[in-house]
Amino acid sequence: MTSLFGNPFGNRGKAEEEAQKAPNPPPVHISPRPTAITQQPLGFETVLGPSSILEGKLKSDGNLRLDGTFTGTLEISGNVLVGETANIYADIDGQNISIAGAVRGNVTGNKVQLLRSGRVWGDITATTLTTEEGAFIDGKISMRTTEPAPAAPPVAITPAPVSTDDAPPESAPEDAAPPTDADADDDRPEDSISTTAEETATATADQADQNEDEDEQDEKKEKDE
Repeated sequence: MTSLFGNPFGNRGKAEEEAQKAPNPPPVHISPRPTAITQQPLGFETVLGPSSILEGKLKSDGNLRLDGTFTGTLEISGNVLVGETANIYADIDGQNISIAGAVRGNVTGNKVQLLRSGRVWGDITATTLTTEEGAFIDGKISMRTTEPAPAAPPVAITPAPVSTDDAPPESAPEDAAPPTDADADDDRPEDSISTTAEETATATADQADQNEDEDEQDEKKEKDE
C-alpha cells in the first residue's frame, strides 16, 4: 500500500548519490599578496625652489636640492645639489655634492663636483674633487685619503751632557782665614817673583844715581857762590 505523502526523502537521496558520483573540482591555491618593499627614492626628498628664501637649520637624511637662497646650518646625510640660481650662506657637509650656484661657506664631502657656473668662497675638503672649466674657488683645497698615514720613525733621545761650568762655586769654609799679601806672593809663579825683585833693585839704583847727581849739582852751586 502506497503512502499518501509518497516518499518525502526520495529526491534527496538521489541528489546525494549524483553528487557523490560527480568528480571533485581541483583545489584552488590562493597566493599571498607580495609585501611592499620600501626603497629610498632616487630623486630629491627636499627641494628649495628658485623663488624660496629660507633661514635657520635644515637637517635631512635624504637627498637635497637647493635652487633658492638659504642662510643658516645644513646637516645633510645624503647627496646635495646646488642649482645655478642658488645662493647658499652656510657650510655644506654631505656625501656627494654638486655645485652649480654660489656657496659662501666650507664644503665637505666624499665626492665634490664643481660645475662651470659654480662659485665657492670657502675651503673644500673631499676625497674626490672634479671641476669644470670656468668654475671659481676662493679658498683652500684639502684632499682626504682612506689610506692610513705612515708611522713616524722612532726618535732616539740622547741625554744631554752635564757641564761642570754650570756647577755653583764651592763656598769657603767659615773657619778659613782671609788671604794675606804673603799668601798672594806665594801663589804667584817664580818668574813673576824674580821679575819683581829685579825691577825693585833697578828702581833703587836709579834713585841712588839721581841722588848723587843732585848732590854734585849742590856742591857746584856752593863753589860758584
